[in-house]
Amino acid sequence: MELKTIMQKFASSGWDLIAIPAQRWLDGNVDKAALIAAIEQADKECGSCGCDFDPLYKRALELLA
Repeated sequence: MELKTIMQKFASSGWDLIAIPAQRWLDGNVDKAALIAAIEQADKECGSCGCDFDPLYKRALELLA
């Protein structure tokens, strides 16, 4: 349930890098490796900017491991 909530936030973020793979995950059509790669890239690009998503990237990766 926690992962679903995070994916819903990612899907509604408006940032295609994470929104598209998160929506695919929610729809049940996910390539897990692609989702993890997208979240890792988002974390690399934005993971320390201070926004609400910063801790979500790390938590999603933990839950997907």
